[in-house]
Amino acid sequence: MQSVFDLIGGPRQLTLYALLVPIPIVVVAFWIELLGARRRAPDASGIEQFLFAVDALSTAVGKTFGWCIVLLTFSTSYEVFARYMFGAPTDWAFDASYMLYGTLFMMAGAYALSRNAHVRGDFLYRAWPPRRQAAMDLVLYFLFFFPGMLAFIYAGYNFAKLSWLMNEYSAASPSGPLLWPFKWLIPVTGAFMVLQGIVEVIRCVICLRTGEWPQRLHDVEELEKVVLDEAEHRKEAGMAKAEEAGLRRGDV
Repeated sequence: MQSVFDLIGGPRQLTLYALLVPIPIVVVAFWIELLGARRRAPDASGIEQFLFAVDALSTAVGKTFGWCIVLLTFSTSYEVFARYMFGAPTDWAFDASYMLYGTLFMMAGAYALSRNAHVRGDFLYRAWPPRRQAAMDLVLYFLFFFPGMLAFIYAGYNFAKLSWLMNEYSAASPSGPLLWPFKWLIPVTGAFMVLQGIVEVIRCVICLRTGEWPQRLHDVEELEKVVLDEAEHRKEAGMAKAEEAGLRRGDV
């Protein structure tokens, strides 16, 4: 009977299949996020819908590849258990560890940017009015972010293309998984970052014009949660008042 590895072309092909599996998951997650945003903010303008759509894409990608941390935890734990309990170390755990962590780190970048969650020294920035914040962000995006990301895409593309032409395999372990599918994530990550960066620039321009930061996708989600919580509190308060009124009348 053929093993699973034989059916997919050997363990070396596993990298390629592992990167193809998340694609339909990302598509489904994207539509769920986008439809949820439209339901929460039905009166949003066309530009706001575009901002929410890109936020939804970044969120879908980040949340899908976020599951890499579960796989990384499992593979590392299995390696430690097999090595020290049975003296039978695996030949794939090392490659799996840097591929899973690298994938998680890169593919979550645009998601973190969409939530304004990247680390920044904001001890002065947070005290500024919104227009000054937007002006500073706009300068930094064009001065550092876009040049850096475009260089990242260019270098990453050449790096991945060379690996693909060589049909490169890892020499770090006996299992030797394919490396070029993993390396193609570098320019893909850069493309997602540039797309989210364009959205952030649009937000800066809107803030410069209006004096207020436009909503993000997670702001809409949090607002919906606040509204639901307030409705629940009002319901509980109404029930408490009705019960109190009933006690006063001697109905309860």
